[in-house]
Amino acid sequence: MIDRYTREPMLQIWSEKKRIDSWIQIEFLVLETLVEFGYLPREETKDIQKNISIGLEEIKKREAITQHEILAFLEPLAEQLGPAGRYLHFGLTSSDILDTTFALQLKAAAELLLSDIDMLLKVIEEKATQYAFVPMIGRTHGVFAEPTTYGLKLLQMLEEFKRARSRLLQAKEEISYGMISGAVGTYAHLDPEVEATVLKKLGLKVEPISSQVIPRDRHAFFLNCIALIGSSVERWATEFRHLQRSEVLEVEEPFKPKQKGSSAMPHKKNPILCERLCGLARLLRGYALSAMENISLWHERDISHSSVERVAFPDATILLDYMLALLLDILKGQTVYSERMKENILASRELYASEGLMLALVQKGISRKEAYEAVQQVAMTCWQGDKPLSLYAKSHPFISTLLEAKEIDSLCSLDFYLKNVPTLFHRCGVKIEDQPCKSHDHD
Repeated sequence: MIDRYTREPMLQIWSEKKRIDSWIQIEFLVLETLVEFGYLPREETKDIQKNISIGLEEIKKREAITQHEILAFLEPLAEQLGPAGRYLHFGLTSSDILDTTFALQLKAAAELLLSDIDMLLKVIEEKATQYAFVPMIGRTHGVFAEPTTYGLKLLQMLEEFKRARSRLLQAKEEISYGMISGAVGTYAHLDPEVEATVLKKLGLKVEPISSQVIPRDRHAFFLNCIALIGSSVERWATEFRHLQRSEVLEVEEPFKPKQKGSSAMPHKKNPILCERLCGLARLLRGYALSAMENISLWHERDISHSSVERVAFPDATILLDYMLALLLDILKGQTVYSERMKENILASRELYASEGLMLALVQKGISRKEAYEAVQQVAMTCWQGDKPLSLYAKSHPFISTLLEAKEIDSLCSLDFYLKNVPTLFHRCGVKIEDQPCKSHDHD
């Protein structure tokens, strides 16, 4: 799924050319370090050209014969190096090259995803601030609950993606480990200092103890983090889908001038972008499960993980890059119908004030049970009727003796429910001006 939301840098990280270039880089760094430490003769290796490249077709041709991609890579590289080529891969095993390259790829992918999240956070904060005081009805179980604001809803989104960023940073650290430890990881033919020197130059940390591979719990942690971020994307895509339902219609995803919503019904404006994000999140969770299955390998290694990783990790990081860019586009272009939000608050007929009325009655000295039952009576009448809850409460023989009309009106006002909006924004580190909640014109 390559379109304008998929950034070329992420595709390049997983390109065959980039992968082979990393193999060459690691082999040359090892060779250079072995010479530096005096393990190999400097005279024989001093004229090695480091700008050598190997054609992918040549490697594929040899791999068809050898059935081994690293040997298929090493043979033409050694031929180009001449006599010094015999020192290539000295003391190494294939996984030293493959896993260290994989770490470089995952680290680079994580850095791009972090930049995606940074861009998303900036826009979420801008939108949350813009709609900080735009009231809307809150819903639990899909049913009217108490008032909130669209800004507070987006503030939740902001905090969720801050957590996503924090987790991704941790996941980036978790997979930024390479190894140059040889067969079964014992350094039998290679000094550990060679590994430390090479990995430092690559910007990676040393795996404290490898087998013949880097333990796959690191990779599973990374991919589970990717899936978790995808689930956060899905959460908000689902929220926006619900808010776009015809009977709600408080928020609407972008719809282009010549876009068509249905082959049969010309009136349709469907939330297809958000639905797409929900579907892609399912793929990410599937990849996370596959990564956990990869943790258990035979003894020091097998390659049952390899085929999974060649599909799952490029796909997962490319997909999340796409999803974050698409979510950003949705946020930037969505239409917010603040007048409809006001209409839906009015449609609740002040039922949102039931808890406030109940607690006010408790404060007057009656039991919570008595207060609950009294308010529930007027609330059930309000559900069936066509007047605001405050009017039913004022005419209730029990409630009206304990609460004055002005108290009931105050408990039913939006100001009562949204008085702490500034406090919540300040708690999250977002600066807004303290002002009463008010309706804004839609975008």
